[in-house]
Amino acid sequence: MPLNILVIMTDQLRADHCGFLPGAKVDTPNLDLLAGSGSFSNCITANPICTPARCALLTGKYTHQIGMVAMSGELSPQHPTYPRALQQAGYHTMGVGKFHFWQGWPWGQARGEGYDLTALTADAEAYGFDQVWEAAGKQLAVRSRCEHYAHLENKGLGDPYRDFVESEGKNSKQAAATVFTGKPWPFADEDYVDHMITDQVIHHLRERPKGKPFLMFASLCSPHPPFDPPARYLDGVLYEEVDDFIPTDPPMDMETKKRLWRMRRAYRALVLMIDTQVGRMLAALREEGVFDDTMIVFTTDHGEMLGDHGCMQKQSYYASSARIPLAIRHPHYLTETPRVIPAPVELTDVTATILDAAGLDPQASLSLPWPAFNNRVPARSLLPILRGETERVRDIAFSECQDEWQMLQSDRHKYVRLVQSDGPNEKLFDLQNDPDEQADLASDPEQADTLVWFRQQREALIDRTPPAQLNCLPLQW
Repeated sequence: MPLNILVIMTDQLRADHCGFLPGAKVDTPNLDLLAGSGSFSNCITANPICTPARCALLTGKYTHQIGMVAMSGELSPQHPTYPRALQQAGYHTMGVGKFHFWQGWPWGQARGEGYDLTALTADAEAYGFDQVWEAAGKQLAVRSRCEHYAHLENKGLGDPYRDFVESEGKNSKQAAATVFTGKPWPFADEDYVDHMITDQVIHHLRERPKGKPFLMFASLCSPHPPFDPPARYLDGVLYEEVDDFIPTDPPMDMETKKRLWRMRRAYRALVLMIDTQVGRMLAALREEGVFDDTMIVFTTDHGEMLGDHGCMQKQSYYASSARIPLAIRHPHYLTETPRVIPAPVELTDVTATILDAAGLDPQASLSLPWPAFNNRVPARSLLPILRGETERVRDIAFSECQDEWQMLQSDRHKYVRLVQSDGPNEKLFDLQNDPDEQADLASDPEQADTLVWFRQQREALIDRTPPAQLNCLPLQW
């Protein structure tokens, strides 16, 4: 039987908070097991915002190809997806947790007046899932109703939960303006969204049809704000005043730093909670007797600035936001010692890797012959790297964000094109000599040839990946 596939996704997880990568700030023994075939220290998200990144993973295409460059609108189910390809190949496909392929309601929508995701299950299944149990996400559950919120509502905790989330404050891209407190989850641990998601992952694994290979997309909601770990995890992390923020000008004041140190503690506690939930999923695979017949992929949608460069949240081309963790455990390609692969890769490459592991051609599976440009698939399988056949599948990784910037990263450099800038519209960082991305070299005459090369690479990439055309009318004959 073909390999089973478990894709574990988190939300807003920094790469330096995963134990399988060098310099990790948190011990994550269960996550480390997921790097049994290798981890990638330079995996770049397709777009450091939730909805675009998740839609890129679903389709294996860049966000400008699928009309999802911002957290706005809804992904058309006309786009080919990896769950649908697996479904058509005989897999039983399950999606549990946060999808966030839709952001159709505008910011500022009144409380409770977003989606009722519990009534839209068939629409979510249209992307290729046989079964769906969807959670909106922590902050999004203030506006939308989902399976997790319905559970809280049934226990009389719906409004108290929304009150708690709103009391923690709103998102800000500036560290000095961020007011999250890092307070612990005020309800029972078993009602926490990621605990419930894991419960449902385990339930669906146990109840699945046993005669078919399966895909499980298990999507956790942490460590996305509010930074609200259950108390037992928060109690396991010391409050530390370590001033290792990547500097900004002007420097952050001490009040801001103290607030960030409290948030950092809660953020690390959320990572410990994630590690525990992953351990529960792995135990379920062993109990079902399928652990050694399952490829496991662990990643996230984007990182979190957490005070670096004076910023919070995502949407940035800096590494804290754009670089993401990626670990793969393929039972046929296990290593005796941990292997960290430094070559640049993309979140879209995960999509091709999943299909390749199932014995499918990623290019064919993610393409349509018509309408035009549905056959431009940038995703590349990472299995040749894991098999030791090559050290890399690409020389540059690409990312983009809204109408603000496009970024290309090679082994040595990061190039940024600022799309809306009225002044200088390029940045260039030497990642070898300046890993914290402090010195912009775009105006250095010695870098002129490097800039020309990156400009050519960006233009060629954009030219080769135009937006896919879609249908809207039924054909009449």
